[in-house]
Amino acid sequence: MKTIKKYVPDSEVIKTEMVLPNDTNTLNNLMGGKLMHWMDVVAAISAQRHSNSIVVTASVDNISFKNPIAQGNVVTLKAQVTRAFSTSMEVFIEVFAEDIPANLKYATHKAFFTFVAVDDQGRPVPVPSLEPVSQTEKELYAGALRRRQLRLILANRMDPKDATELKSLFDLEGVSQKQ
Repeated sequence: MKTIKKYVPDSEVIKTEMVLPNDTNTLNNLMGGKLMHWMDVVAAISAQRHSNSIVVTASVDNISFKNPIAQGNVVTLKAQVTRAFSTSMEVFIEVFAEDIPANLKYATHKAFFTFVAVDDQGRPVPVPSLEPVSQTEKELYAGALRRRQLRLILANRMDPKDATELKSLFDLEGVSQKQ
């Protein structure tokens, strides 16, 4: 399946929700856990569209909580695959809030999720490659390899010496000599 090439828009998912009283915390803002659930769902759909497979969440990068989302606001989540590896995919999620009566729309959250495509027995399966076209798609695609290597290092699944993409950002030789 790896020889099949797909494009970023093929995986795009847009989900819209309204923040209701049951979704809020004691400050009448959307609970972080509820938002993370919505982000996981939209990202999983995006990964499924790309892979045409069942997917499981492998990791979630830092979710930036830039602005709170108030009760009554409309939330729009946009997800798209930024890069495909052998069996995994990185998905970028952007979240926007909209106060419709005030005619105000603003960015609230961003995150990268990683999913693994699996068969019905839960075993990893190959995913199609991704062909970035726009400048933004190419930048996200290029950064995905560095983010992947960082995730693997933090999970103790990669030795920092083997993180070739990160070597240009850090003096890994100096770090390993100090240890």
